[in-house]
Amino acid sequence: MGVRGFGQTPGAAFEQAALAMTAVVTDPAGVEPRQAVVVECEAPDAELLLAEWLNALVYEMATRRMLFGRFAVRIEGNRLHGEAWGERIDPARHHPAVEVKGATYTSLLVAPVPDGWIAQTVVDV
Repeated sequence: MGVRGFGQTPGAAFEQAALAMTAVVTDPAGVEPRQAVVVECEAPDAELLLAEWLNALVYEMATRRMLFGRFAVRIEGNRLHGEAWGERIDPARHHPAVEVKGATYTSLLVAPVPDGWIAQTVVDV
């Protein structure tokens, strides 16, 4: 499943890509920001950093049994500091459609576009 985020900065595009990944599972508007989780990662370039960010979120979703509906990302060089806000999965309320297994390098792109930045890749479900 393809995920794509747009934003005025690379960090904002990463936030939107993470939101798109949540939308693969459930409606992000139905995820309450009850708990914050900090995510730190680094990679040699922006594309690999996007994959690391999304895979770190997949790990947090799986191990904490959570969904995230709000994100904040700060990128400094090749390092990312992110926060994700969400709650434990409630199958009766969230109706998860699939489980995201991980971000791939398929269609992996982080680049400037006329209105800001794009961050995209394909996630396995």
